[in-house]
Amino acid sequence: MDRLKVLFLCTGNSCRSQMAEGWLRHLGGDRYEAFSAGTAPKPVHPLAVRAMREVGVDISGQQSKSVAGFAGVPLDAVVTVCDRARESCPASAGHTATLHWSFDDPAQATGTEEERMQVFRRVRDEIASRVRDFAR
Repeated sequence: MDRLKVLFLCTGNSCRSQMAEGWLRHLGGDRYEAFSAGTAPKPVHPLAVRAMREVGVDISGQQSKSVAGFAGVPLDAVVTVCDRARESCPASAGHTATLHWSFDDPAQATGTEEERMQVFRRVRDEIASRVRDFAR
């Protein structure tokens, strides 16, 4: 059985799309091949790595990638996880579904490290819920 190829797309590919990729790898088993990319990639945010590690999902080896690297790659689904990525999402030939899940950007959280971690945890859990429903 071929695995479904799913690309999670965000602006920076530093938090939300990285967490979604990690969740689909974790929850989807061998039914999915998960990727993430950004329209303007930045390094993976350390608090995203920490938040995911807290629930047993290791994304520390994931790298931030540009959506341009997926041009021509046949995908079964593209999931935008932020409004700006949806607005600038290039047409991608070969994918059969385009979904949009809007999540707050935890990288924009302010306050103490613990206050920022609370935002990362909330967004992590929201993403987990959506990915869990998607992977059923």
